[in-house]
Amino acid sequence: MIICENLLFSHGAELQSYNSGEYIFKEESTPKYYLQIKSGTVKLCSFLEDGREFIHGIPFDGHCFAETYLFLDKKYAINAIAVTDCEIIKLEKSRIIQLLLENSELIINIYSYTADRMHYRYLTSASFSFKDPITKLNLIMNHVKAHFGFKEKFSFPVPYTRQQLASLTGMRIETVIRAIKKMEKQNILKIDNSKIYI
Repeated sequence: MIICENLLFSHGAELQSYNSGEYIFKEESTPKYYLQIKSGTVKLCSFLEDGREFIHGIPFDGHCFAETYLFLDKKYAINAIAVTDCEIIKLEKSRIIQLLLENSELIINIYSYTADRMHYRYLTSASFSFKDPITKLNLIMNHVKAHFGFKEKFSFPVPYTRQQLASLTGMRIETVIRAIKKMEKQNILKIDNSKIYI
């Protein structure tokens, strides 16, 4: 977790439950809270003009999200939607700022987390210049595998659905399905009971 839950609750945080598919916040709404996931998975996304969804990230238990908006006077440029049933710890913006000012090590924790996410963005944004779907998927899946510390071949169960991989890479679901089948034939990944292992 980014900030100790007990510390957040001792400063007035509240726990709020969201059902799968429910919006936590919508694009163009005003940021009012520090948000940290106690349990569940959230997707940060935008909807493109053709109706397709583009996923910016999929944080889960222990992660915070959209925390950079605490330091801006701007509205959200993304949506946050519960992928699974979620419990989200919410602390008002003024209270989290006060907590950070009183505990400078927490600023380092948040900055380190944000820096890691930016590193991921830099790596994955390069994939948009690649036309080859296999190269795009390989880059995303291997980065996530390395993030979790897996090294052995086929040891990491990819935590994304094929639709989520499509939304993360800006490709169509059909393209992702075809590419995954090719990657299996090329022994780049393994499929076991429809789960992808890399």
